[in-house]
Amino acid sequence: METSKNYRFSTIVTEIVMVLIGLLFLVPFYFLFVNSVKTFGDLLTNSAAWPEVFQWGNYANAWEKIKFPSALMNSLIVTVVSNLLLVLISSMAAYRMVRSDTLFNRILFGVFIAAMVIPFQSIMIPLVTVTSNLGLIDSLFGLIICYLGFGAPMSIFLFHGFVKSVPLEIEEAARVDGSSAYGVFFRIVFPLMKPMYVTVIILNTLWIWNDYLLPSLILQSSNLRTIPIATFALFGQYTKQWDLALPALVLGIMPIIIFFLLMQKYIIQGITAGSVKG
Repeated sequence: METSKNYRFSTIVTEIVMVLIGLLFLVPFYFLFVNSVKTFGDLLTNSAAWPEVFQWGNYANAWEKIKFPSALMNSLIVTVVSNLLLVLISSMAAYRMVRSDTLFNRILFGVFIAAMVIPFQSIMIPLVTVTSNLGLIDSLFGLIICYLGFGAPMSIFLFHGFVKSVPLEIEEAARVDGSSAYGVFFRIVFPLMKPMYVTVIILNTLWIWNDYLLPSLILQSSNLRTIPIATFALFGQYTKQWDLALPALVLGIMPIIIFFLLMQKYIIQGITAGSVKG
């Protein structure tokens, strides 16, 4: 009886602590929202106070100022196409490395793993030089190619672990039935990868959608700006338009928050599945 009471008490304490931690993480969202509907003067006077009058016009002004529909479309194109290429190419590469266990493939996989620890800042200047020489500067296609290169190591690493859990007997049965190598992969293996490729899509979407540094290096034209670049345009050397920047931030993060809430259940499922070898 005493053990049951102690367990119940510890459970209640744990739940209270977790609720407090959750509220702590929500504090930045509170400041972001309440200040996005204030006048510039009220925002500077008391940023923590609840707004006396909600200035919903801030959102309309930010929408026009950053050309939100154009920035949203650019972000969608880059994010969706980059994810499709990363999932397709990385899954095929990982499958080949696992099923063809040669010295070359083991070395290649090690190179991809090593690439994960290289700081991006150390290769910024060579990246700009190479993309410029290849004619990829100031184009969404060039940005997508860069995301493909930087996102492939982690994606291959995750797919590599998952492929090991796929029973080889299933593939052998498909080959006996006359399936080609591509048929085995796309009809048998790839559908089984759903937990992992959904996880890869979620992780890469959170990174690509919110990324500022890489688009700032590749994109130059105002009509090609993604949402982070368009929002940063509100901050100049002498002026900082917080009454427009904060609504722009809210507009920019809403799609990714909705996406994450809808897809988050697959993260643990995919990582767990990839960590267990069947």
